[in-house]
Amino acid sequence: MMTISNTSSHYPVMLNEVIFSLNIKKNGIYVDGTYGVGGYTNAILDQGAKHVVAIDQDPDAKKRSTATKKKYGPAFTFLHGNFKNLKNLLNDIGVDHVDGIVLDLGVSSPQLDEAERGFSFKKEGPLDMRMSQKGPDAAELVNNASEQDLATIFWRYGEERKSYKIARAIIAARDEIPLSTTTQLADIIKNTFSQKEKAKMKIHPATRCFQALRIYLNEELSSLESSLSQSINILNDKGRLLVVTFHSLEDRIVKRFIKEQSGQKASTMPKDLQKNISTFKAITKKPILPTEEECAENSRSRSAKLRVAQRYIKQQQLYKKES
Repeated sequence: MMTISNTSSHYPVMLNEVIFSLNIKKNGIYVDGTYGVGGYTNAILDQGAKHVVAIDQDPDAKKRSTATKKKYGPAFTFLHGNFKNLKNLLNDIGVDHVDGIVLDLGVSSPQLDEAERGFSFKKEGPLDMRMSQKGPDAAELVNNASEQDLATIFWRYGEERKSYKIARAIIAARDEIPLSTTTQLADIIKNTFSQKEKAKMKIHPATRCFQALRIYLNEELSSLESSLSQSINILNDKGRLLVVTFHSLEDRIVKRFIKEQSGQKASTMPKDLQKNISTFKAITKKPILPTEEECAENSRSRSAKLRVAQRYIKQQQLYKKES
């Protein structure tokens, strides 16, 4: 595997593994669906890709993309939008098919590091959490949602077992004073756990609830499902789909999609027919994980999983002709 040097303080997770798995062609067109600070995009272009289309809904990412544009010129295109609209965004610039799609899910390093974005409970900032910086923010949600709705969000999107107790604590606190900061909310959540419980926890008590609020506000899971389904008609034959996930909810969606689209879903249909109508082939049976060295250097990579699938068109066409 090639080794790509990285001097950026906000380097993307599993950069070497992503670039190797993408199997870049010199005349290929690729999509970086979550530009962030451009780590994947720059590396793909450095490996000789003809063109990279980068997408990001964050206005700050759009500003950062000017440096990449200056360096690579017409080989790079930035599109301000959500990857859930992948097909329409590409059609708007006359791109119908591409040779690879990379999605690095979750929050980018700048979003976590900048307290004013409100994603992190480690730094005091406004309760925001909006990736696009548009629409209702986290403060509006926690100050107005019912106990039932908050508990459902914490359980469904954060898998938080104490969802109802935390929701009740939030309701009680906001009756005294509106919740407006990340640390304020984090303290309320943390205080619902006993000292004994906190001593056994490997993560901050507020981690799952902050994750849940962020996923809900930004509609992350439905956006992922939408982009995966669109990739079927966007990728060329043998084009690669790469998705880096950071928690079980995301990984479960990607794993299920690849399994279903590769003809591995439980079915009464004969196996040979399942293979003939499959749209993808899994490149790795199990997800690729970051190395111990990377985890030591970048703690945010510890929960990351990379899944890789390859578009499979020829067999499908053969089945249509024979039928």
